Amino acid sequence: MKQSKINILIAFGLILMLNSCGIPKVTVQESKLTLPENYKGSTADKNSAGKVKWKDFFEDKNLQVLIDSALVNNKELNILMQKVNMAQNEIQARKGEYLPSVGFGAGADLDKVGEFTRNGAVEKNLNIREDEKFPEPLTNYKFGLYSSWELDVWKKLRNAKKVAVMEYMATQEGKNYLVTNLVAEVANSYYELIALEAELKTMEQNIEVQKNALKIVQLLKESARTTQLAVKRFEAEVQKNQSEIFNLKQEIVETENKINFLVGRTPQKIVRNSDNFINTQPKLMSMGLPSELLENRPDIKQAQLELEAAKLNIKVAKANFYPQFGLKAGIGYEAFNPKYLLSTPESLLYNMVGEAIMPLVNRNAIKAEYKTASAKQIQLVYEYEQTVLKAYTEVVNQLSKIDNLQNSFKLKNDQVTALNESIEIANQLFLSARADYMEVLLTQRDALEARRDLIETRKNQMLNVINLYKALGGGWN
Repeated sequence: MKQSKINILIAFGLILMLNSCGIPKVTVQESKLTLPENYKGSTADKNSAGKVKWKDFFEDKNLQVLIDSALVNNKELNILMQKVNMAQNEIQARKGEYLPSVGFGAGADLDKVGEFTRNGAVEKNLNIREDEKFPEPLTNYKFGLYSSWELDVWKKLRNAKKVAVMEYMATQEGKNYLVTNLVAEVANSYYELIALEAELKTMEQNIEVQKNALKIVQLLKESARTTQLAVKRFEAEVQKNQSEIFNLKQEIVETENKINFLVGRTPQKIVRNSDNFINTQPKLMSMGLPSELLENRPDIKQAQLELEAAKLNIKVAKANFYPQFGLKAGIGYEAFNPKYLLSTPESLLYNMVGEAIMPLVNRNAIKAEYKTASAKQIQLVYEYEQTVLKAYTEVVNQLSKIDNLQNSFKLKNDQVTALNESIEIANQLFLSARADYMEVLLTQRDALEARRDLIETRKNQMLNVINLYKALGGGWN
Protein backbone atom coordinates (compact mmCIF):
# COMPACT_ATOMS: atom_id res chain seq x y z
CA MET A 1 0.00 0.00 0.00
CA LYS A 2 2.81 2.38 0.93
CA GLN A 3 4.70 1.50 -2.27
CA SER A 4 1.61 2.21 -4.40
CA LYS A 5 1.32 5.68 -2.88
CA ILE A 6 4.97 6.33 -3.66
CA ASN A 7 4.45 5.17 -7.24
CA ILE A 8 1.47 7.52 -7.60
CA LEU A 9 3.53 10.45 -6.34
CA ILE A 10 6.40 9.61 -8.70
CA ALA A 11 4.01 9.35 -11.65
CA PHE A 12 2.39 12.62 -10.72
CA GLY A 13 5.81 14.30 -10.44
CA LEU A 14 6.84 13.00 -13.89
CA ILE A 15 3.58 14.27 -15.42
CA LEU A 16 4.16 17.65 -13.79
CA MET A 17 7.71 17.83 -15.16
CA LEU A 18 6.58 16.88 -18.67
CA ASN A 19 3.77 19.38 -18.42
CA SER A 20 6.19 22.14 -17.42
CA CYS A 21 8.46 21.35 -20.36
CA GLY A 22 5.60 22.09 -22.74
CA ILE A 23 5.09 25.68 -21.52
CA PRO A 24 6.07 28.19 -24.24
CA LYS A 25 8.96 30.49 -23.36
CA VAL A 26 7.98 34.14 -23.08
CA THR A 27 9.84 37.17 -21.76
CA VAL A 28 8.65 40.05 -19.60
CA GLN A 29 9.76 43.27 -21.26
CA GLU A 30 10.76 46.31 -19.23
CA SER A 31 10.68 49.95 -20.29
CA LYS A 32 14.08 51.38 -21.22
CA LEU A 33 12.91 54.95 -21.77
CA THR A 34 14.75 57.68 -19.84
CA LEU A 35 13.90 61.37 -19.67
CA PRO A 36 16.39 64.28 -19.60
CA GLU A 37 17.29 65.62 -16.18
CA ASN A 38 15.99 69.13 -16.94
CA TYR A 39 13.88 70.91 -19.50
CA LYS A 40 15.91 72.77 -22.09
CA GLY A 41 16.07 76.47 -21.33
CA SER A 42 14.60 76.13 -17.82
CA THR A 43 16.28 75.95 -14.44
CA ALA A 44 15.91 72.99 -12.13
CA ASP A 45 13.11 73.36 -9.60
CA LYS A 46 11.70 70.52 -7.54
CA ASN A 47 8.38 72.31 -6.97
CA SER A 48 6.40 71.82 -10.14
CA ALA A 49 3.25 73.79 -10.91
CA GLY A 50 1.70 70.37 -11.63
CA LYS A 51 1.43 69.84 -7.86
CA VAL A 52 -0.55 73.04 -7.30
CA LYS A 53 -4.28 72.56 -6.68
CA TRP A 54 -6.48 74.06 -9.34
CA LYS A 55 -8.27 76.32 -6.84
CA ASP A 56 -4.89 77.87 -6.01
CA PHE A 57 -3.83 78.06 -9.64
CA PHE A 58 -6.95 79.75 -11.09
CA GLU A 59 -7.64 82.95 -9.16
CA ASP A 60 -10.70 84.12 -11.10
CA LYS A 61 -13.70 83.47 -8.81
CA ASN A 62 -16.13 83.11 -11.71
CA LEU A 63 -13.90 80.46 -13.28
CA GLN A 64 -13.61 78.63 -9.96
CA VAL A 65 -17.40 78.39 -9.71
CA LEU A 66 -17.61 76.95 -13.23
CA ILE A 67 -14.92 74.34 -12.59
CA ASP A 68 -16.55 73.34 -9.29
CA SER A 69 -19.87 72.82 -11.05
CA ALA A 70 -18.25 70.85 -13.88
CA LEU A 71 -16.56 68.45 -11.45
CA VAL A 72 -19.97 67.65 -9.93
CA ASN A 73 -22.30 67.71 -12.95
CA ASN A 74 -20.22 66.85 -16.02
CA LYS A 75 -21.90 63.86 -17.67
CA GLU A 76 -18.76 62.26 -19.10
CA LEU A 77 -17.09 62.38 -15.69
CA ASN A 78 -20.12 60.83 -14.00
CA ILE A 79 -20.20 58.06 -16.62
CA LEU A 80 -16.55 57.29 -15.93
CA MET A 81 -17.19 57.24 -12.18
CA GLN A 82 -19.53 54.28 -12.70
CA LYS A 83 -16.74 52.45 -14.54
CA VAL A 84 -14.54 53.10 -11.50
CA ASN A 85 -17.24 51.60 -9.27
CA MET A 86 -17.46 48.54 -11.54
CA ALA A 87 -13.69 48.06 -11.32
CA GLN A 88 -13.96 48.24 -7.53
CA ASN A 89 -16.63 45.54 -7.56
CA GLU A 90 -14.31 43.34 -9.63
CA ILE A 91 -11.82 43.35 -6.71
CA GLN A 92 -14.48 41.93 -4.42
CA ALA A 93 -15.38 39.28 -6.99
CA ARG A 94 -11.74 38.22 -7.45
CA LYS A 95 -11.19 38.11 -3.69
CA GLY A 96 -14.15 35.79 -3.28
CA GLU A 97 -12.75 33.32 -5.82
CA TYR A 98 -9.87 32.15 -3.63
CA LEU A 99 -11.86 31.98 -0.40
CA PRO A 100 -13.88 28.86 0.53
CA SER A 101 -17.52 28.96 -0.51
CA VAL A 102 -20.14 27.64 1.91
CA GLY A 103 -23.80 27.21 1.07
CA PHE A 104 -26.92 25.83 2.68
CA GLY A 105 -29.18 23.45 0.80
CA ALA A 106 -32.48 21.76 1.49
CA GLY A 107 -34.71 19.57 -0.62
CA ALA A 108 -37.51 17.08 -0.82
CA ASP A 109 -38.33 14.53 -3.50
CA LEU A 110 -40.76 11.72 -4.26
CA ASP A 111 -39.85 8.46 -5.98
CA LYS A 112 -42.03 5.58 -7.20
CA VAL A 113 -40.38 2.62 -8.95
CA GLY A 114 -42.05 -0.22 -10.78
CA GLU A 115 -42.65 -3.37 -8.77
CA PHE A 116 -41.34 -5.60 -11.54
CA THR A 117 -37.96 -3.88 -11.65
CA ARG A 118 -34.82 -4.77 -9.77
CA ASN A 119 -35.15 -1.76 -7.41
CA GLY A 120 -38.87 -2.38 -7.02
CA ALA A 121 -38.34 -6.08 -6.17
CA VAL A 122 -35.67 -5.21 -3.60
CA GLU A 123 -37.85 -2.58 -1.91
CA LYS A 124 -40.82 -4.98 -1.90
CA ASN A 125 -38.89 -7.55 0.10
CA LEU A 126 -36.85 -5.21 2.31
CA ASN A 127 -38.08 -3.72 5.55
CA ILE A 128 -36.93 -0.31 6.75
CA ARG A 129 -37.25 -1.57 10.30
CA GLU A 130 -38.78 -4.71 11.76
CA ASP A 131 -42.35 -5.01 10.54
CA GLU A 132 -42.03 -1.65 8.74
CA LYS A 133 -41.94 -1.89 4.96
CA PHE A 134 -40.66 0.63 2.45
CA PRO A 135 -43.18 3.45 2.05
CA GLU A 136 -44.73 3.65 -1.38
CA PRO A 137 -44.19 6.07 -2.98
CA LEU A 138 -40.83 6.71 -1.31
CA THR A 139 -40.28 10.29 -0.08
CA ASN A 140 -36.92 11.83 0.78
CA TYR A 141 -36.01 14.94 2.78
CA LYS A 142 -32.58 16.50 3.28
CA PHE A 143 -30.77 19.61 4.40
CA GLY A 144 -27.16 20.49 5.09
CA LEU A 145 -24.10 22.63 4.49
CA TYR A 146 -21.97 22.32 1.36
CA SER A 147 -18.51 23.77 0.84
CA SER A 148 -15.94 23.94 -1.93
CA TRP A 149 -12.48 25.50 -2.03
CA GLU A 150 -9.90 25.74 -4.80
CA LEU A 151 -6.46 25.64 -3.20
CA ASP A 152 -4.48 28.52 -4.70
CA VAL A 153 -1.17 26.63 -4.80
CA TRP A 154 0.25 28.56 -7.78
CA LYS A 155 -1.12 31.97 -6.63
CA LYS A 156 -3.30 32.15 -9.72
CA LEU A 157 -6.34 33.47 -7.86
CA ARG A 158 -4.36 35.83 -5.64
CA ASN A 159 -2.55 37.27 -8.65
CA ALA A 160 -5.89 37.69 -10.40
CA LYS A 161 -7.10 39.66 -7.38
CA LYS A 162 -3.97 41.87 -7.56
CA VAL A 163 -4.69 42.43 -11.25
CA ALA A 164 -8.19 43.60 -10.34
CA VAL A 165 -6.74 45.98 -7.73
CA MET A 166 -4.30 47.49 -10.23
CA GLU A 167 -6.97 47.81 -12.88
CA TYR A 168 -9.16 49.59 -10.34
CA MET A 169 -6.32 51.96 -9.50
CA ALA A 170 -5.77 52.49 -13.24
CA THR A 171 -9.41 53.48 -13.70
CA GLN A 172 -8.99 55.92 -10.80
CA GLU A 173 -6.05 57.49 -12.62
CA GLY A 174 -8.10 57.51 -15.81
CA LYS A 175 -10.75 59.45 -13.92
CA ASN A 176 -8.09 61.87 -12.65
CA TYR A 177 -6.83 62.38 -16.19
CA LEU A 178 -10.36 63.19 -17.32
CA VAL A 179 -10.60 65.70 -14.46
CA THR A 180 -7.34 67.29 -15.63
CA ASN A 181 -8.66 67.63 -19.17
CA LEU A 182 -12.05 68.87 -17.96
CA VAL A 183 -10.52 71.59 -15.78
CA ALA A 184 -8.29 72.71 -18.65
CA GLU A 185 -11.14 72.65 -21.16
CA VAL A 186 -13.43 74.76 -18.95
CA ALA A 187 -10.61 77.26 -18.32
CA ASN A 188 -9.68 77.41 -22.02
CA SER A 189 -13.29 78.01 -23.05
CA TYR A 190 -13.69 80.65 -20.34
CA TYR A 191 -10.75 82.69 -21.62
CA GLU A 192 -11.83 82.17 -25.22
CA LEU A 193 -15.18 83.68 -24.20
CA ILE A 194 -13.51 86.66 -22.52
CA ALA A 195 -11.29 87.20 -25.58
CA LEU A 196 -14.33 87.14 -27.88
CA GLU A 197 -16.07 89.72 -25.70
CA ALA A 198 -12.94 91.92 -25.72
CA GLU A 199 -12.84 91.57 -29.51
CA LEU A 200 -16.53 92.56 -29.70
CA LYS A 201 -15.88 95.70 -27.67
CA THR A 202 -12.95 96.55 -29.94
CA MET A 203 -15.16 96.14 -33.00
CA GLU A 204 -17.87 98.36 -31.50
CA GLN A 205 -15.33 101.05 -30.62
CA ASN A 206 -13.85 100.85 -34.11
CA ILE A 207 -17.31 101.21 -35.69
CA GLU A 208 -17.90 104.38 -33.68
CA VAL A 209 -14.59 105.77 -34.97
CA GLN A 210 -15.54 104.85 -38.51
CA LYS A 211 -18.99 106.43 -38.16
CA ASN A 212 -17.35 109.67 -37.05
CA ALA A 213 -15.02 109.45 -40.03
CA LEU A 214 -18.03 108.85 -42.29
CA LYS A 215 -19.71 112.02 -40.99
CA ILE A 216 -16.57 114.01 -41.75
CA VAL A 217 -16.40 112.59 -45.29
CA GLN A 218 -20.07 113.42 -45.83
CA LEU A 219 -19.42 117.02 -44.74
CA LEU A 220 -16.41 117.22 -47.03
CA LYS A 221 -18.50 115.90 -49.90
CA GLU A 222 -21.14 118.58 -49.25
CA SER A 223 -18.41 121.19 -49.48
CA ALA A 224 -17.15 119.58 -52.69
CA ARG A 225 -13.83 118.63 -51.13
CA THR A 226 -14.26 114.91 -51.84
CA THR A 227 -16.44 112.65 -53.98
CA GLN A 228 -19.49 110.44 -53.51
CA LEU A 229 -17.18 107.47 -54.08
CA ALA A 230 -15.34 108.23 -50.83
CA VAL A 231 -18.65 108.45 -48.96
CA LYS A 232 -19.79 105.05 -50.29
CA ARG A 233 -16.46 103.36 -49.46
CA PHE A 234 -16.64 104.62 -45.87
CA GLU A 235 -20.27 103.45 -45.63
CA ALA A 236 -19.30 100.02 -46.96
CA GLU A 237 -16.49 99.73 -44.38
CA VAL A 238 -18.90 100.54 -41.55
CA GLN A 239 -21.44 98.01 -42.81
CA LYS A 240 -18.76 95.34 -43.20
CA ASN A 241 -17.69 95.71 -39.58
CA GLN A 242 -21.32 95.87 -38.38
CA SER A 243 -21.96 92.49 -40.04
CA GLU A 244 -18.86 91.09 -38.31
CA ILE A 245 -20.46 92.06 -34.98
CA PHE A 246 -23.17 89.44 -35.53
CA ASN A 247 -20.56 86.75 -36.28
CA LEU A 248 -18.80 87.56 -33.01
CA LYS A 249 -22.07 87.47 -31.08
CA GLN A 250 -22.80 84.00 -32.48
CA GLU A 251 -19.34 82.79 -31.48
CA ILE A 252 -19.95 84.13 -27.97
CA VAL A 253 -23.25 82.24 -27.71
CA GLU A 254 -21.66 78.99 -28.93
CA THR A 255 -18.72 79.36 -26.54
CA GLU A 256 -21.08 80.03 -23.63
CA ASN A 257 -23.07 76.93 -24.52
CA LYS A 258 -19.90 74.87 -24.79
CA ILE A 259 -19.09 75.84 -21.21
CA ASN A 260 -22.66 75.10 -20.12
CA PHE A 261 -22.39 71.64 -21.71
CA LEU A 262 -19.14 70.95 -19.84
CA VAL A 263 -20.78 72.13 -16.62
CA GLY A 264 -23.71 69.80 -17.29
CA ARG A 265 -26.51 72.36 -17.53
CA THR A 266 -28.80 73.92 -20.11
CA PRO A 267 -27.69 77.04 -22.06
CA GLN A 268 -27.56 80.18 -19.94
CA LYS A 269 -25.51 83.33 -19.45
CA ILE A 270 -21.95 82.77 -18.27
CA VAL A 271 -20.87 85.19 -15.56
CA ARG A 272 -17.44 86.63 -16.36
CA ASN A 273 -15.35 89.76 -16.14
CA SER A 274 -13.73 90.74 -19.44
CA ASP A 275 -12.66 94.25 -18.43
CA ASN A 276 -9.06 95.09 -19.22
CA PHE A 277 -8.39 91.63 -20.68
CA ILE A 278 -5.62 92.91 -22.90
CA ASN A 279 -3.60 93.95 -19.81
CA THR A 280 -4.08 90.62 -18.01
CA GLN A 281 -0.65 89.13 -17.37
CA PRO A 282 -0.11 85.37 -17.89
CA LYS A 283 0.68 83.47 -14.70
CA LEU A 284 4.33 82.66 -14.03
CA MET A 285 4.93 78.96 -13.42
CA SER A 286 7.57 76.67 -11.98
CA MET A 287 8.42 73.80 -14.34
CA GLY A 288 9.96 71.29 -11.97
CA LEU A 289 11.86 68.29 -13.32
CA PRO A 290 10.89 65.94 -16.17
CA SER A 291 10.96 63.01 -13.74
CA GLU A 292 8.08 64.61 -11.82
CA LEU A 293 5.82 63.90 -14.79
CA LEU A 294 5.85 60.23 -13.73
CA GLU A 295 4.30 61.26 -10.40
CA ASN A 296 2.04 64.11 -11.51
CA ARG A 297 0.52 62.94 -14.80
CA PRO A 298 -2.48 60.63 -14.23
CA ASP A 299 -2.25 59.20 -17.77
CA ILE A 300 1.34 58.07 -17.10
CA LYS A 301 0.36 56.50 -13.77
CA GLN A 302 -2.59 54.80 -15.46
CA ALA A 303 -0.31 53.34 -18.15
CA GLN A 304 2.15 52.19 -15.49
CA LEU A 305 -0.55 50.42 -13.45
CA GLU A 306 -1.93 48.73 -16.57
CA LEU A 307 1.60 47.54 -17.35
CA GLU A 308 2.03 46.08 -13.86
CA ALA A 309 -1.34 44.35 -14.17
CA ALA A 310 -0.26 42.85 -17.51
CA LYS A 311 2.86 41.37 -15.88
CA LEU A 312 0.69 39.63 -13.29
CA ASN A 313 -1.68 38.43 -15.99
CA ILE A 314 1.23 36.48 -17.49
CA LYS A 315 1.61 34.64 -14.17
CA VAL A 316 -2.13 34.01 -14.06
CA ALA A 317 -2.07 32.58 -17.58
CA LYS A 318 0.99 30.44 -16.78
CA ALA A 319 -0.73 28.90 -13.76
CA ASN A 320 -3.29 27.33 -16.11
CA PHE A 321 -0.60 24.82 -17.17
CA TYR A 322 -0.32 23.47 -13.63
CA PRO A 323 -2.71 21.23 -11.69
CA GLN A 324 -5.70 22.76 -9.98
CA PHE A 325 -6.32 21.43 -6.46
CA GLY A 326 -9.73 21.55 -4.87
CA LEU A 327 -11.58 20.41 -1.79
CA LYS A 328 -15.29 19.69 -1.56
CA ALA A 329 -17.14 18.82 1.63
CA GLY A 330 -20.67 18.56 2.91
CA ILE A 331 -22.56 17.66 6.08
CA GLY A 332 -26.29 17.33 6.72
CA TYR A 333 -29.25 15.07 7.36
CA GLU A 334 -31.31 12.96 4.99
CA ALA A 335 -34.29 10.66 5.70
CA PHE A 336 -37.36 9.28 3.95
CA ASN A 337 -39.62 10.58 6.71
CA PRO A 338 -39.38 14.01 8.43
CA LYS A 339 -39.70 12.41 11.86
CA TYR A 340 -36.40 10.57 11.27
CA LEU A 341 -34.64 13.61 9.74
CA LEU A 342 -32.67 14.58 12.85
CA SER A 343 -31.92 11.03 14.00
CA THR A 344 -28.22 10.78 14.75
CA PRO A 345 -26.21 9.00 13.50
CA GLU A 346 -28.77 7.13 11.38
CA SER A 347 -29.76 10.14 9.23
CA LEU A 348 -26.44 11.98 9.41
CA LEU A 349 -24.46 12.21 6.19
CA TYR A 350 -21.14 13.84 5.36
CA ASN A 351 -18.51 13.72 2.64
CA MET A 352 -15.13 15.17 1.73
CA VAL A 353 -13.46 15.01 -1.65
CA GLY A 354 -10.03 16.17 -2.75
CA GLU A 355 -9.30 16.53 -6.46
CA ALA A 356 -6.46 17.54 -8.75
CA ILE A 357 -7.04 18.41 -12.40
CA MET A 358 -4.24 19.06 -14.85
CA PRO A 359 -4.38 19.60 -18.63
CA LEU A 360 -2.37 16.97 -20.52
CA VAL A 361 -3.34 17.10 -24.20
CA ASN A 362 -4.86 19.70 -26.53
CA ARG A 363 -3.59 22.66 -24.57
CA ASN A 364 -3.71 25.04 -27.53
CA ALA A 365 -6.21 27.37 -25.89
CA ILE A 366 -4.05 27.65 -22.75
CA LYS A 367 -0.91 28.28 -24.82
CA ALA A 368 -2.71 30.92 -26.88
CA GLU A 369 -3.93 32.67 -23.75
CA TYR A 370 -0.40 32.61 -22.29
CA LYS A 371 1.16 34.04 -25.46
CA THR A 372 -1.57 36.66 -25.70
CA ALA A 373 -0.86 37.77 -22.13
CA SER A 374 2.83 38.10 -23.02
CA ALA A 375 2.08 40.08 -26.20
CA LYS A 376 -0.29 42.34 -24.24
CA GLN A 377 2.45 43.06 -21.72
CA ILE A 378 4.90 44.02 -24.47
CA GLN A 379 2.24 46.17 -26.12
CA LEU A 380 1.62 48.03 -22.84
CA VAL A 381 5.36 48.69 -22.46
CA TYR A 382 5.30 50.53 -25.77
CA GLU A 383 2.07 52.32 -24.81
CA TYR A 384 3.63 53.39 -21.52
CA GLU A 385 6.72 54.73 -23.30
CA GLN A 386 4.51 56.49 -25.85
CA THR A 387 2.52 58.14 -23.03
CA VAL A 388 5.69 59.36 -21.32
CA LEU A 389 7.11 60.71 -24.59
CA LYS A 390 3.84 62.46 -25.37
CA ALA A 391 3.76 64.07 -21.92
CA TYR A 392 7.36 65.29 -22.16
CA THR A 393 6.81 66.63 -25.69
CA GLU A 394 3.68 68.52 -24.61
CA VAL A 395 5.63 70.28 -21.85
CA VAL A 396 8.53 71.16 -24.17
CA ASN A 397 6.15 72.54 -26.81
CA GLN A 398 4.32 74.71 -24.28
CA LEU A 399 7.61 75.95 -22.79
CA SER A 400 8.78 77.01 -26.24
CA LYS A 401 5.46 78.75 -26.83
CA ILE A 402 5.82 80.94 -23.74
CA ASP A 403 8.79 82.93 -25.09
CA ASN A 404 7.50 83.05 -28.66
CA LEU A 405 4.11 84.38 -27.63
CA GLN A 406 5.68 86.93 -25.30
CA ASN A 407 7.89 88.28 -28.10
CA SER A 408 4.96 88.22 -30.51
CA PHE A 409 2.74 90.15 -28.09
CA LYS A 410 5.37 92.86 -27.57
CA LEU A 411 5.77 93.40 -31.33
CA LYS A 412 2.00 93.38 -31.97
CA ASN A 413 1.49 95.86 -29.14
CA ASP A 414 4.05 98.18 -30.75
CA GLN A 415 2.28 97.66 -34.08
CA VAL A 416 -1.08 98.68 -32.58
CA THR A 417 0.47 101.81 -31.05
CA ALA A 418 2.02 102.77 -34.38
CA LEU A 419 -1.19 102.17 -36.34
CA ASN A 420 -3.30 104.15 -33.86
CA GLU A 421 -0.94 107.05 -34.43
CA SER A 422 -1.15 106.43 -38.17
CA ILE A 423 -4.92 106.84 -38.09
CA GLU A 424 -4.58 110.31 -36.60
CA ILE A 425 -1.94 111.23 -39.15
CA ALA A 426 -3.97 109.85 -42.07
CA ASN A 427 -7.04 111.81 -40.94
CA GLN A 428 -5.05 115.03 -40.78
CA LEU A 429 -3.53 114.44 -44.20
CA PHE A 430 -6.95 113.63 -45.66
CA LEU A 431 -8.46 116.84 -44.25
CA SER A 432 -5.62 118.84 -45.75
CA ALA A 433 -6.04 117.01 -49.10
CA ARG A 434 -2.54 115.52 -48.88
CA ALA A 435 -3.86 111.89 -48.70
CA ASP A 436 -6.82 110.23 -50.35
CA TYR A 437 -9.66 108.41 -48.59
CA MET A 438 -8.23 104.94 -49.40
CA GLU A 439 -5.18 105.63 -47.25
CA VAL A 440 -7.47 106.51 -44.34
CA LEU A 441 -9.59 103.39 -44.88
CA LEU A 442 -6.62 101.05 -45.17
CA THR A 443 -5.00 102.56 -42.09
CA GLN A 444 -8.20 102.06 -40.07
CA ARG A 445 -8.55 98.51 -41.37
CA ASP A 446 -4.94 97.65 -40.50
CA ALA A 447 -5.33 99.13 -37.03
CA LEU A 448 -8.47 97.08 -36.38
CA GLU A 449 -6.82 93.86 -37.56
CA ALA A 450 -3.77 94.60 -35.42
CA ARG A 451 -5.93 95.13 -32.31
CA ARG A 452 -7.79 91.89 -32.97
CA ASP A 453 -4.49 90.06 -33.47
CA LEU A 454 -3.25 91.53 -30.18
CA ILE A 455 -6.31 90.17 -28.36
CA GLU A 456 -5.82 86.78 -30.06
CA THR A 457 -2.18 86.69 -28.96
CA ARG A 458 -3.11 87.55 -25.36
CA LYS A 459 -5.74 84.79 -25.45
CA ASN A 460 -3.13 82.32 -26.75
CA GLN A 461 -0.84 83.32 -23.88
CA MET A 462 -3.58 82.54 -21.35
CA LEU A 463 -4.36 79.23 -23.04
CA ASN A 464 -0.64 78.43 -23.14
CA VAL A 465 -0.44 78.79 -19.36
CA ILE A 466 -3.48 76.51 -18.91
CA ASN A 467 -2.14 73.88 -21.31
CA LEU A 468 1.29 73.94 -19.67
CA TYR A 469 -0.37 73.46 -16.27
CA LYS A 470 -2.26 70.48 -17.71
CA ALA A 471 0.88 69.10 -19.39
CA LEU A 472 2.73 69.20 -16.06
CA GLY A 473 -0.04 67.09 -14.52
CA GLY A 474 -1.98 69.82 -12.78
CA GLY A 475 -5.74 70.10 -12.37
CA TRP A 476 -6.81 66.72 -10.92
CA ASN A 477 -5.67 67.19 -7.32
